[in-house]
Amino acid sequence: MRILKSWELTEEELRELLTRPFVDEVEVTAAFQARTEAVWGEPLSPEEVVSRIIRDVKTRGDAAVIEYAAKLDGAELTPESLWVSEEEWEAALGQVADDIMEALEIACENIRRYHSQTRPQSWVIVDDDGIVLGQKVTPLDRVAIYVPGGSAPLVSTVLMCAVPAKVAKVGELIMASPVGKTGQMNPYILAAARLAGVDRVLKVGGAQSIAALAYGTETIPAVDKIVGPGNIFVTLAKKMVYGRVGIDSLAGPSEILILADESAEPRYVAADLLSQAEHDPEAAAIFLTDSEDLAARVRDEVLVQLERLDRKDIAELSLEKNGFILVCRNLEEAARWANVSAPEHLELCVANPFGMLHLIRHAGAIFLGHTACESIGDYIAGPNHVLPTNGTARFSSPLGTEDFLKRSSIISYTEAGLARLGHHAVRLAAIEGLDGHANALRVRLEDLQES
Repeated sequence: MRILKSWELTEEELRELLTRPFVDEVEVTAAFQARTEAVWGEPLSPEEVVSRIIRDVKTRGDAAVIEYAAKLDGAELTPESLWVSEEEWEAALGQVADDIMEALEIACENIRRYHSQTRPQSWVIVDDDGIVLGQKVTPLDRVAIYVPGGSAPLVSTVLMCAVPAKVAKVGELIMASPVGKTGQMNPYILAAARLAGVDRVLKVGGAQSIAALAYGTETIPAVDKIVGPGNIFVTLAKKMVYGRVGIDSLAGPSEILILADESAEPRYVAADLLSQAEHDPEAAAIFLTDSEDLAARVRDEVLVQLERLDRKDIAELSLEKNGFILVCRNLEEAARWANVSAPEHLELCVANPFGMLHLIRHAGAIFLGHTACESIGDYIAGPNHVLPTNGTARFSSPLGTEDFLKRSSIISYTEAGLARLGHHAVRLAAIEGLDGHANALRVRLEDLQES
């Protein structure tokens, strides 16, 4: 990892270093265009690929979904086999060892306990005139959670998306995740889904699943909201169907920023940086410190631990492209640059982490102290690991129960209340030139005056 010094860089250079590209700023490589040409007969951008898939699924329904599942994931499906059957589910549960099931159960309970504390409640207030104002909180009717496919079964993502939805009391919870040539879903994924309370599991991923869930097909019902992380195609598809359905966020590659002082253990810092770098070549691992000595020791430790990683090649690419160490003048300056980054995960590996907490304004999840590593938050702690990325922690929050609820305003006026306040509303309607609005009030106020 390269070591940089804040005082040797300009403000503009530092901001550029700490700013991540957004989903519509992803570089289209020649290799990517070659792959699209092999599938579609011409080189396409990610946006063009996703737009075509969505349009096709809207037009041809199940046939298009099945075609893309075969073309892009190698899955041979039929309208009858799009969903995981109860027999498949039971067979999968039988393959999961007791110790794995125990770990899933503990994680599930911790996530449920945490999110139960955050569930918004309906409320009302009543004033002296009997005016009732309030808010009615209602669960969404049908929600889909997306779980990425690939070589690693992301059981934690299943739990983090599904458990808050069940705490919110969503009517129906559908999970979508791609299957490959076997047509079978990973048993750990299905075990996590069963524990979390998922109602149905769709064996389709990618932009085709997002399109199907947004618009509906012959066998796939349209949902009200789609949540969960995915690759560039899933993210763009969520962006394009937003408005037809709700979405949680536009997820980017994973990122961690660690802020540490001399009290930090270099082995821990290095291990945590690598825990994110191994995700993806586009992932970011950033280390800020006020100690040049610690910076050098962490860099050396990263090189040592990198050699032991199974996903060494991925982590190495990530560190080369997006990883760096920034030595700052002091911890306050480091906190300032951490806020500019607004990272998905922020670790405060300092002697007094709670004393620094007030300096942090923008982060998806904040880990305090030397033992609260990001990995414990990913799996077992309870707070959600579906977090804002690409600097969007400046204005957004982790996935939570509130993402599966909607709020309706409650308004009830008595005659006394209308008599007291109605004429003010008439004046405001007149300013806006909306005489019909004003008249709806006047006719009532006139009747009140006559009575």
